[in-house]
Amino acid sequence: MSSNNQDYDNQEIIENEEIIEQDDEITGEDFIEEAAFSREIQPVERSLPTNLTIVSVHQKPIFPGVPLPLTFSGEAIVKAIREAIDKDNGYIGIVLTKPNDGENGDSSLYETGTVFQVMRFAPLSPNVLQVIGQGFSRFKKKKTLFVKPHIKWEVEYRHDPKEKPSTELKAYLLSISSELKELLKLNPLFKEQINLVVSQLNYEAPGLTMDVISTLLTADAEKLQALLETFDLHERAVSLLRLIKEELELAKIQQKIQDEINTQVNKQQKEFFLREQLRAIKKELGLEKEESETEIEKVEKKLEGKQLSEEAQKVVNEELDKLKTLNAQSPEFAVTRNYIELIADLPWGIYSDDNESLKDARAILERDHYGLKDVKELILEFLAAVIKRGSIGGSIICLVGPPGVGKTSIGQSIADALGRQFFRFSVGGMRDEAEIKGHRRTYIGAMPGKLIQALKRVGVSNPVVMLDEIDKIGSSFRGDPASALLEVLDPAQNGTFLDHYLDIPYDLSKVLFVTTANQLDTIPEPLLDRMEVIRLSGYILEEKVQIAKQYLIPRQLKEHGFGLSEVKFKDDAVALIADKYAREAGVRNLEKQIRKIVRKVTMKSAEEGQKTFTINTKTVEEYLGKPIFTTEKLYPDPIPGVILGLAYTAFGGATLYIEAAATSKKGGGFKQTGQLGSVMQESAEIAYSYVRSLLCCEDPPISFFDENAIHLHVPAGATPKDGPSAGITMALSLYSLAFNKPVKDGLAMTGELTLTGKVLPIGGVKEKTIAARRVGVKELIFPIDNKKDFEELPDYIREGLTVHFADYFDDVLKVAYGNGKRNGKKK
Repeated sequence: MSSNNQDYDNQEIIENEEIIEQDDEITGEDFIEEAAFSREIQPVERSLPTNLTIVSVHQKPIFPGVPLPLTFSGEAIVKAIREAIDKDNGYIGIVLTKPNDGENGDSSLYETGTVFQVMRFAPLSPNVLQVIGQGFSRFKKKKTLFVKPHIKWEVEYRHDPKEKPSTELKAYLLSISSELKELLKLNPLFKEQINLVVSQLNYEAPGLTMDVISTLLTADAEKLQALLETFDLHERAVSLLRLIKEELELAKIQQKIQDEINTQVNKQQKEFFLREQLRAIKKELGLEKEESETEIEKVEKKLEGKQLSEEAQKVVNEELDKLKTLNAQSPEFAVTRNYIELIADLPWGIYSDDNESLKDARAILERDHYGLKDVKELILEFLAAVIKRGSIGGSIICLVGPPGVGKTSIGQSIADALGRQFFRFSVGGMRDEAEIKGHRRTYIGAMPGKLIQALKRVGVSNPVVMLDEIDKIGSSFRGDPASALLEVLDPAQNGTFLDHYLDIPYDLSKVLFVTTANQLDTIPEPLLDRMEVIRLSGYILEEKVQIAKQYLIPRQLKEHGFGLSEVKFKDDAVALIADKYAREAGVRNLEKQIRKIVRKVTMKSAEEGQKTFTINTKTVEEYLGKPIFTTEKLYPDPIPGVILGLAYTAFGGATLYIEAAATSKKGGGFKQTGQLGSVMQESAEIAYSYVRSLLCCEDPPISFFDENAIHLHVPAGATPKDGPSAGITMALSLYSLAFNKPVKDGLAMTGELTLTGKVLPIGGVKEKTIAARRVGVKELIFPIDNKKDFEELPDYIREGLTVHFADYFDDVLKVAYGNGKRNGKKK
């Protein structure tokens, strides 16, 4: 609720004039109360004009029966009011403006208002007029007479009835009086005004009484306007009682909130005074020190035994001196304390002892991983050099291989083999270099980078830190994290690594960094140059079966609460899962399929109470459904123009078909599909040009490509492909199509081709060989320069394969077509 002066303090006229606030020259407090309540105002017949000058208000409507001070501004409206004082005995019409209707003028006003008689007026300036007057009766617009220079309406008046009020109406007035008394208890701000209304409640003039009460309410202007437009006294009483009840509920909520706040504040004040008294008593008795002194002692205790560098010690001394001068409650104290605590928490000069037993290291690697003999040997050679030198010596290991082959777990095994702490964090998708080098302390919420956080967490300065997914590191407007890693992984620089938050050089040269990646292509060359690459090629079927039996199945049984004797997997069932349901380079999907089987077994055990289970090939198909992979051999018989190639992807080795077809006989042309990358498209163009040159050398020359449009496709079309290693496969596909002669069955190949027919070496020999074994292909063609790579493969991978090594494309043709005619010549 608010006083009358506050309610009508800032009135505006309709012509967008400047709003003039009412000053204290005429307060109207005493005048309102005495005029409204010290004498009885009867609704007598008055000679009210039928044509009224209309003035708008914005905050709330004016009700009859209450004297009010108002201020109006603007040359036109002041002139209109003066004219009404002279000609209409001071009568004007006060009407509320409609809310946010976007219109101006006559249409923006409600059609019901109050006739108001100006009793006193005082000009505050030439265009500002302050008046005191009283509303006498409601009116309703009949028609607009004119709107310029001011609005004038013809109106009809709606006087309250003079007959004696009914018993029901009196009951409503009593209810209104009761609610006003309740409101007075909760909001004593307007105690005097409400007391006057309640004490002088006039049951013989209910309309006037309700209008006076309505003036005191703080309800929305629209609700008060609706009350003004309610001419029936009974309906007006119902609406007024409803508004008073709303005011009462709002006042109760406000009082509840205020009580809760007061309770909390009083409790906090009480606790604060008690704590201060207790602190003063303890200090007097020598039992407690100042908070700042206690914090400084904690930091100094943490620094004991730390071998700080000379620069770090100097910074610590300066910051401690600064801390002693700061108030413990100041924000700067907290920032400085956190900074010194970080320095104190770092493991300056603290190193763990390395395990110098290669026998133990080998045992740990064999325990944690099956197969990967070449990888284990490389790691052991690396560890032997570390142990011999007594230091890392600047080597950074990069484990590269398809998903699920155990790169992350090998990093953990390296840490276990050396007896060092292990910390891993992923840099895949990282776009902010502050994640590596930290934020400067000037920023709110600044933090050190991941490497300093890692050292703080592990508590030693020589842990094994794994940077996972380094091939997926990103960059943005926040910086380039890959460039920030150059300092971290450079042995010549990381001895004085400078974190932005720490701002003190820290020695990372004793940290063994292990990175992982699925492929090397996306790693920046300067970063890759700092790393020693170890490739993990993936697993063949036999290795997957052993890994499942020794690691995956026991782990899943333990996770689901089974003993090894309760659920037994047959070897042929495990082989079926690995071959037909999880045919990828790693074993992650294999474990998912095993988990799915064990989960179904768990449900069956819970529902039927069965205790032991045996998983055979029939059970596998029952639990996992039909095999996902039947065979990668799409064609039962060789077809001209279709050749099986070998590829290397981020997911390991794979086989893929190259298909060529003649699409028309209306002239030449060459089209390629299958989401081929730019390098693979160039390989296709080279293969096309080379085979055309071979056909031109025939006697007589063959014009197949001049007469036919050729379409070269590499399934699957939704999978992007790139790289040069499909050159000989594409060339043989086009050659086979031109002569309409299929190649021998069960043959796969890989190799880059030049325009002269030279077969160049490729990468991923091991991965491609494993992919061929996985699908049952036994005869392969590799470039002759990759012969050494193939011969270095373990015997169990090479076993049962027939491999041909091609120097020129002629060698490929000899293998594909036996000892038939050799086409083309070596250059």
